[in-house]
Amino acid sequence: MAPSPNSTEAQPVLRYATFVVAGHYFGTDVTQVQEVLRHQTMTPVPLAPPVIRGLINLRGQIVTAIEMRQRLGLAARADSQEAMNVVVRTDDGVISLLVDEIGDVVESEPGLFEDPPESLDPVLRSLVSGIYKLKDRLLLVLDIRQTLNLDAVVVQLAG
Repeated sequence: MAPSPNSTEAQPVLRYATFVVAGHYFGTDVTQVQEVLRHQTMTPVPLAPPVIRGLINLRGQIVTAIEMRQRLGLAARADSQEAMNVVVRTDDGVISLLVDEIGDVVESEPGLFEDPPESLDPVLRSLVSGIYKLKDRLLLVLDIRQTLNLDAVVVQLAG
């Protein structure tokens, strides 16, 4: 029997693995994250869009590394700052998201989830499924499927 709308039954707590890109605080469902890693040596991919930074060898598995600053349309990372890797599992395989900092796992309740505001940058808005207002900052929930939609990346680069 389903709980009634007035039920005091607790809603499940959602957990997000967090990371920072150019000062923006992002999170993705912790169940999609395989692991987080320090900087890894990359092999460039000739003729690939700039958003594809290269390939990394993850214990014998070849993984594509996506530069999140480029994907979000943000300024490039300083040469002195090495990217961290958030390795996520998708239906198409494993992908590494190159980010500035790795954060903690954050818990939030589904009732606190809000749609992204209309005032958000259009590129960022297209990649964020929603926002949580945390005590001291906003958590932008990254839509992994849309982020890895390389057809959209080609259109973004052509525009």
